[in-house]
Amino acid sequence: MDYQKFFKPIERELQLVEAELLNTLDTELPLLQESSRHLIKAGGKRLRPAFVLLAGRVFTDRVNELIHMAVALELVHLASLVHDDVIDSSLLRRGKDTVKAKFGNQISIYAGNYILARALMKVAEYNRADVVDIIADTSIRVCEGEIVQLQTCFDVNQTLKDYLDRIERKTALLMAVSCHLGALLIGASPPHIKALKNFGHYLGMSFQITDDILDFIADEETLGKPTGSDIRQGIITLPALYALRKEGEYSEELRKILSSSDDIERYADRAMEIVRNSGGIEFSERMAQQYVKRAHKMLRLLPVCQSSAALGQIADFVYAREF
Repeated sequence: MDYQKFFKPIERELQLVEAELLNTLDTELPLLQESSRHLIKAGGKRLRPAFVLLAGRVFTDRVNELIHMAVALELVHLASLVHDDVIDSSLLRRGKDTVKAKFGNQISIYAGNYILARALMKVAEYNRADVVDIIADTSIRVCEGEIVQLQTCFDVNQTLKDYLDRIERKTALLMAVSCHLGALLIGASPPHIKALKNFGHYLGMSFQITDDILDFIADEETLGKPTGSDIRQGIITLPALYALRKEGEYSEELRKILSSSDDIERYADRAMEIVRNSGGIEFSERMAQQYVKRAHKMLRLLPVCQSSAALGQIADFVYAREF
């Protein structure tokens, strides 16, 4: 999934971000350096740094001062991925070995902690209490979201609100903060800052719903990890939630499978088949599209320029991935 074609307005700055990501994780300990840099070298979409830079670029061509924040937020994201892969026992990410798979659990935890510490050092360079507060609050809420996700595994009684709250913390929050801080640090007006923050939120919601759909319908090569990873871990996402709530002869069968770690291990393929036949995929697609429409509505509150147009193109591309 190539987002690079939408990054033209910030192409030079993103190259600086890429170099700075590696430089920031420089250390005299070879094992720590190799493990912490592993995920960066594996590549990635770099959406969060792109949002920081594009948000600022809506208002000014001089966005070099945002590079440290772009690096910091990507590092926060990467640290969470390293820790997630330990918790989920994931061996593949983006089609390559995870840090866990290559270095083991202990090194992965320390590498994730090191990446996060380096991110906080980048944030501290701005010497702004309001920015530190935003990053701290974001980190707290992301951690709370991960705990909630663990607590709701195999919980077939969770509600749509439970799911939406969870994905807001898991994905939408960091995207919203990326847009927010890009506009804030460049000195945009409060209404413009709010519009960009809301844009990031709505796009993040659509992004995660789309990811949850792809977990049911995409192949392993497209996902970069095994299909059905979430459902096999007991994580009940929107398509499955819809199928559980739909009246029909298979809803009770699905409920039984999804509520048991033993049953899901044996009957995961059957559960995925029920979900795909329930209309849950189509329902989730419509909800993802609604969030993209809300994101576009926020962009209409911003100056018309190449960067705001790029944000709109990214929003459309997020929804259209592989459907």
